[in-house]
Amino acid sequence: MLKKMIKDSNAPDYILIAVVLGLLTAGIVMVYSSSYVWADYKFDDSMYYLKRQLLFAGAGIVAMIVTTLVPYGTWKKYAKILLITCFVLLLLVLIPGVGMVRGGAQSWIGVGAFSIQPSEFMKLGLIIFLAAYLASNQKYITSFKKGFFPSIMLIFTAFGLIMLQPDLGTGMVLVLTCMVMVFVAGARLWHFFGLAGLGVLGFVALIASAPYRISRITAFLNPWEDPLGDGFQIIQSLYAIGPGGLMGLGLGESLQKYFYLPEPQTDFIFAILGEELGFIGGSAVIGLFLLLLWRGIKIALDAPDSFARFLALGIISMLAIQAMINISVVIGLIPVTGITLPFLSYGGSSLTLTLCSVGVLLNISRYSKI
Repeated sequence: MLKKMIKDSNAPDYILIAVVLGLLTAGIVMVYSSSYVWADYKFDDSMYYLKRQLLFAGAGIVAMIVTTLVPYGTWKKYAKILLITCFVLLLLVLIPGVGMVRGGAQSWIGVGAFSIQPSEFMKLGLIIFLAAYLASNQKYITSFKKGFFPSIMLIFTAFGLIMLQPDLGTGMVLVLTCMVMVFVAGARLWHFFGLAGLGVLGFVALIASAPYRISRITAFLNPWEDPLGDGFQIIQSLYAIGPGGLMGLGLGESLQKYFYLPEPQTDFIFAILGEELGFIGGSAVIGLFLLLLWRGIKIALDAPDSFARFLALGIISMLAIQAMINISVVIGLIPVTGITLPFLSYGGSSLTLTLCSVGVLLNISRYSKI
């Protein structure tokens, strides 16, 4: 079957490739622009983050090329092994001495001079497995016992392990992405309404169980109540975006990166982009994400089989949801969650796995009638 797929394949979606390379280029430029002040102070090397981001981008592009060439049916064949491996990594990161703590979350495993984030692997691993499960069991999805409940239990088992780190932002992206996949598969609405009720109670319990989450909520509602504490990030983010105006202050001219906005090359890179490139620059980036979403949905709709459709839908939903949450945080629409902006934010596991996911999507496009 795989040999036949290779023979019947076409060229990948060039529009999607152009959009991804455009976002990646913008990200590399903004990582340097937002980080050189901090990098020079902390590492005595203004290009520290840029050099590492170029390395991550290079590795990610290689991974994207490889996954573009691998027939998507291969992932279905190894879906169980991939998922088990991801669960093992999530368990390993919780072991003291194995998992590394950064920013209050034990979410990384050190590998030489670098580190990996197992929750990033889980996002893609679970999407692949769930796509295979839904493709094989879609006729049961309207049944709570045979279809809906097994899917939900799997999703929330992964979510629970991620929350033990804890990493609410990544957990939210994973759950919302998988919910989109299950909904499109044909699950009954009343099952979702019941789940939503339980979800609200669980979300309230998660917030109440950790004081810092309560602080984030209160800081979101009124950041000026604690301007030097929990409200500091969002205030500085808005201070960056506001002066940007229509055209921005100019590339490299940000003031907030001078130790006002903490580590602006990661979660709040969009704030620096808005400050330097203004409304036009920010709108251009959002426009590229919308174009990415359109091409991803088009690939999913025209995919040759149900597994490919669910897989493409899961990947593009993950990217769109993560971008939407990140930008919403930066502009003050939702509380701080701590997730990166795909393709733009500094980070190894996130960028590499994102480009790897795009490669899978590109491979599906080679068999889609687009």
